Amino acid sequence: MAAAIAMQPLAPRPSPHHIAPAWSSPVSHPHYMDGKENRPVKKQSTQPSAPSNARSRRERPCDGCRRRKSKCVLQHARRCVLCEFHKQDCTFVENAQPRKRKADEMSSKPEEAATAAKKQDSVIAEPVTTPSSPLAQEFSSVTDYASDSPNPYAVDQSLSLQRHSHCTYLGPTTALDASLIGLSSFDDNNETASYVGTLRHVTDGEYFSIHSDADVPIPDDEARALAEIDALIGPHGPALIDLYFHNVHPNYPIMQKKTFLDRHRHGDRHFNPPLLAAMYLLAMDWWHSDPELSQHPRPDADRLEYIAITGLNIAMQRPKISAVQAGLLLLQRAKSSTWTLTVQLVALGQDIGLHLDCTEWSIPLWERRLRKRLAWALYMQDKWSALMHGRPSHINAADWAVQPPVASDFDDNLDPEPSEPAPEAAKGRSLFMHMISLTSIMAEVCSTFYSQTAKAEFARAGRYATQLVLNRAKPVQIKLKDWFAKLPPECKMDSPALGPHHLSSTGYLHLGYFATEISIHRRIVQSLNTATADPYMLYICRSAAKTRLISAMDFANRLQPAHLDAFWYFASAANFALIGTFGALLMATAPGKEEAEFYSWRLREFRWTLAVSARKAAWIASAAEMLEANLEMVARVPEKEAAVEMKRREKVVEVAEVEHELEEQEYDDDELEVDGWDEQV
Repeated sequence: MAAAIAMQPLAPRPSPHHIAPAWSSPVSHPHYMDGKENRPVKKQSTQPSAPSNARSRRERPCDGCRRRKSKCVLQHARRCVLCEFHKQDCTFVENAQPRKRKADEMSSKPEEAATAAKKQDSVIAEPVTTPSSPLAQEFSSVTDYASDSPNPYAVDQSLSLQRHSHCTYLGPTTALDASLIGLSSFDDNNETASYVGTLRHVTDGEYFSIHSDADVPIPDDEARALAEIDALIGPHGPALIDLYFHNVHPNYPIMQKKTFLDRHRHGDRHFNPPLLAAMYLLAMDWWHSDPELSQHPRPDADRLEYIAITGLNIAMQRPKISAVQAGLLLLQRAKSSTWTLTVQLVALGQDIGLHLDCTEWSIPLWERRLRKRLAWALYMQDKWSALMHGRPSHINAADWAVQPPVASDFDDNLDPEPSEPAPEAAKGRSLFMHMISLTSIMAEVCSTFYSQTAKAEFARAGRYATQLVLNRAKPVQIKLKDWFAKLPPECKMDSPALGPHHLSSTGYLHLGYFATEISIHRRIVQSLNTATADPYMLYICRSAAKTRLISAMDFANRLQPAHLDAFWYFASAANFALIGTFGALLMATAPGKEEAEFYSWRLREFRWTLAVSARKAAWIASAAEMLEANLEMVARVPEKEAAVEMKRREKVVEVAEVEHELEEQEYDDDELEVDGWDEQV
């Protein structure tokens, strides 16, 4: 059994400010990596060690922890953490018992084993849930981890999730120069005192300032907000947490599941109020699918969202990972998808260094994994929000150093060795990773075709604008086609279900793909001038656009209840609306009445599809409303040309096809991907 380590006091601080105390160093454990494996050697403390405290037998656990077979973590001179939690004496009077193999104990002394188990149950706090609840099984599954945990609250050993302090990143152009900070003496936690707070070194040239939460006065306290949340949710909190981790977390893994459940198990109720409220809000989407919850009225979601948003504004004053998590979860609800909150979260993420590569930081391994997942979630939020609102992105590629995620980054365990994920978690992980790569392509589409620089260049091109658009479309179309071709089986729409009652979130990934594809062809159609454009170019471009639209609408028709009831990414409603917008654009720019009537018929069919889907997924109703607005504007377009004129135009196209060789055109079918690509969808 590893020994508990006493926290050594820092050197006297000259600062007149309240300085956050350094978190106590966790004990050594073979299956727990606290970031010391990445600690820069040159930053170790050169200060003399503090005198030992009153607990002289620091090389052995206390009697209570020995009986519980738990890690003994020193809190202060009188009692360890667990003895303090259970309000019992922390003594060292009992002798160590000889170890026996578990099989021998169960076979030779079953009665003693049962008695010991009862004693252990009597000293460990029970989770607030019912034994039959799936959440109870989740709590029991982390019992072994909790007994091996170096601290019941592992978040206090993190950088940006500590319960009573927060940190901010010190950039290279701030008044505190990294070279000057490096001259300081750092303690065992890579921290040093300064006039502006405690400074923490995470890797060469990267520093954070750590401050006590008490240093930032707030107009309201967390206890009051948590009490109000508990009053709204009542006894249904554990069931909602279970629904969240079953339906949301596998597909949107921005939480550290094990640490959250461990804190809950140990009776910690110092959760971030907006984060807890946001988790409840998302889980309530599956309220009626739970046999137990469906028998009770739903809590007031509007009031809960108000508490979450107001609490988030306060939490942002103390930058932590939990505030970013809360904001991202709130933005997954269609009602809360506001551009302003997205921009605030980007700034908050940069404040805690989410835009940096934390691979080699001297912080716990689980926090490095969480930071990477959260950073990419923030990246996707920024890029898809920019597409939704037609605004410039706030994350610049030149200042984005986060490495692409790998499979091990999604492991929720605190062990350094990755564990085998459950089938649902593996599928959700794959969806999340492919959504990240799709988002990068979509961001390139926005930059290539919709940035202010691109718009100015297309305007200067004049009558050659379409040719310029087509030339720039080809590279990004190839990337998009390659992305789709490499989708693994679990990410395809026709992938087999994991079980009869399992939901599938593959819909949001494919919808994002169609939205990206439509955004390319939308810009091509916008550049066309039906009066002056080459007839053959006009025919090729509009035919490719028509094919894209039909594929997207057919995708919407094929959605099953297992898709509609699953988790959908926040941009999905806007992406459904983009399909209708693209159809309305093709209808309004149709050169003849017959083509316009075709799009009118398809849009009516699409409106019916959205109305039916909205019965299972209410958030789709906003896409139907946007479609109605577009159809109202299209109705103002003058009536199209007669069928005779349309036939004349078709004759012109036939002549053009003879006169133009496909291999001599830079905008031929291959470049526009109309050569059977839809068969892959």
